[in-house]
Amino acid sequence: MSSAQDNPWQTTGKRLVYDNPWIRVTEYQVIHPSGNPGIYGVVHFKNLAIGVIPLDADGHIWLVGQYRYPLQAYSWEIPEGGGALDVDPLLSAQRELREETGIHAQHWQLLLTMHLSNSVSDEKAFVYLATGLSYHDSDPEETEQLQLRKLSLEAAYAEVLNGEITDSISVAAILRLMLLKKENQLIYG
Repeated sequence: MSSAQDNPWQTTGKRLVYDNPWIRVTEYQVIHPSGNPGIYGVVHFKNLAIGVIPLDADGHIWLVGQYRYPLQAYSWEIPEGGGALDVDPLLSAQRELREETGIHAQHWQLLLTMHLSNSVSDEKAFVYLATGLSYHDSDPEETEQLQLRKLSLEAAYAEVLNGEITDSISVAAILRLMLLKKENQLIYG
């Protein structure tokens, strides 16, 4: 007997559509849960998505601003990047924070894990809270032209609520952090 959580899809074939060092796109020939044939495109990410909220003892966080090519728009977001699938996500988070902001942290806490667009991709994100901060020179990748902005958690929360911060990892992380604060569970380290 099958349960509601069993896979109702049948795969009858597949073909590679696109492949580069970061993603692979595969088109699957399927039988839909309704019993009809169709196709399903899946974007496989070759890295994890990594996000970090650096939080200082005064309740300020840092955002990174950069032009996002797919959106053709500028975006303010928490420090983010990719991490190899075979590397501890915490090590990737520490590297990303150092590279993008120059910030080092003594304390790290996993805030949340997410699937970013599970209708078309298998991308998984890990988001960390970094506290006990010290400041050094940043070393962004050659593809990154970054600006840094320090603001209070409350100001970042307001920017999420009014639609100024729209990056999904940043939105989820800031909302989670604000919830922890409202529940008196936030440790500023």
